[in-house]
Amino acid sequence: MAQTVLVTGGTGYIGGEVIDQLLANGHAVHTTVRNKPKSEPRLRERWPDAGDRLKVFQADLMEDAGWAEACEGCDAVAHVASPFPFGVPKSADELVIPAREGTLRALHFATDAGIERFVQTSSAAAIAYGHPGQEQFDHTDWTNLTAGVPPYIESKTVAERAARDWVAVNNPSMAFCSVNPVAVLGPVANDDLSTSIEMLKRVLDGSVPMVPNVGFSVVDVRDVAKIHVLAIEAPASTVRGERFPASESFRWFGEMVDVVRREAPEFAGKLPKRNMPDWLVKLLRPFSADLKQLASELGHRRDVSGKRAEELLGMSYIPADRTIADTVRSLAAHGIVKP
Repeated sequence: MAQTVLVTGGTGYIGGEVIDQLLANGHAVHTTVRNKPKSEPRLRERWPDAGDRLKVFQADLMEDAGWAEACEGCDAVAHVASPFPFGVPKSADELVIPAREGTLRALHFATDAGIERFVQTSSAAAIAYGHPGQEQFDHTDWTNLTAGVPPYIESKTVAERAARDWVAVNNPSMAFCSVNPVAVLGPVANDDLSTSIEMLKRVLDGSVPMVPNVGFSVVDVRDVAKIHVLAIEAPASTVRGERFPASESFRWFGEMVDVVRREAPEFAGKLPKRNMPDWLVKLLRPFSADLKQLASELGHRRDVSGKRAEELLGMSYIPADRTIADTVRSLAAHGIVKP
């Protein structure tokens, strides 16, 4: 049955793909953006035939204005909007406060509007950190904040915990669930790149001279969006209280570079050919925000299982190698990278 779904953060990488799939499935969409005059033309350009099935509202994570209007008439919410900068902020509060308060604000206005389905875009960051020595993770695991974690990881963990606590107290009948993506790659719609895509772009344009000893689980943006849509369309009893890690498989950085070299040989000349010693990453980290983040990940395998979505939602994932190859082709097609 066709529904009207509020997708927060409609100009974002995941949010845009969620809108795309909801419209394709016959649903109507409300979406929030921080600057409507600037963002709506870009959204209309992407979905020129949507007409009244796509309505754009201006709303900020830290302000009440616009949220009641955005929620009006909706059957479900996909809360995708959350800060995710490239680099480390000066204060964790720059990420933690907007992530937590924005989620609670969306839940509050959704409840006031009588919306009983809420899908929060959380992250594997809320699952797989603060557990030294652990390599395998699933939907039952939670990041241990007492171990000391980077601000983004803290923000996603705090926001999901806060959302679940709020629902338990204020709207326990709500069909609330979270989608917890790992590193999200896949085709892009424009040159407004997510942090994960920006990382791969740097590999393609020669900005990464050596391969660091790091890795991460990978998932396709099309699959992340699909899990959101399936969670909206599934029976409430199937998703209530659930967590759906979105993950296809783990890849070391060097393995990803090998995929690019094999699938897009025209970029081979710009790809890193040597491994970066761990000691060099540690030596240079005081001078680079990127290396500061990488240093904490050296040698760590965080293999997050995506099976919960397979078991409950019938999900099947695009293979990671195809996702990496499709990302490269999409960046090249948009002229964002050139051989």
